[in-house]
Amino acid sequence: MRTYYRLTQVHRYQIYALRKTKHWLSEIAAVIGVHKWSISRELKRNRGKRGYRPQQAHALAWGRRSKAVPRITAEVWAVVEKLLRQDWSPEQISGRLKKEQGMRISHEWIYQHVLEDKQAGGDLYKHLRCQKKRRKRYGKYDRRGQLPNGHSIEERPAIVSTRKRWGDWEVDTIHWQET
Repeated sequence: MRTYYRLTQVHRYQIYALRKTKHWLSEIAAVIGVHKWSISRELKRNRGKRGYRPQQAHALAWGRRSKAVPRITAEVWAVVEKLLRQDWSPEQISGRLKKEQGMRISHEWIYQHVLEDKQAGGDLYKHLRCQKKRRKRYGKYDRRGQLPNGHSIEERPAIVSTRKRWGDWEVDTIHWQET
């Protein structure tokens, strides 16, 4: 699978030229090497009053990119770590920073930071309230339909194979009546 990259101004000129010659979105996407939804989204987001123009589209895209939320600074992580060491939960830290300082930091980001700290040999994870192992159980074997303390059919006594006793027979229990 291809990695993510942003459309360049050259890509936008290609989109413009191919769109003018009435090519389908899937054909344009194949030429550029992106998914057809990326082309559709590009045409929808970066359209001006006179339609899609590549230079204007590039300026609109860069304008949105410059307004992007900045990454979390080291000072903010220092505050987060201080509060974690005071046994605050990541949810409490997230809410407090949003309310008092207007900073939006997800509790999931804080959990990810704690996990990275643990993998680097840190001890922030010891300050979390829930000390269970957090494991996703995807891809594990299925336990449905298994009886506890069940025995394999190969382990049955040899007398069962003779079928001389009542109950040793394996029969279908469905009764069918034609009308």
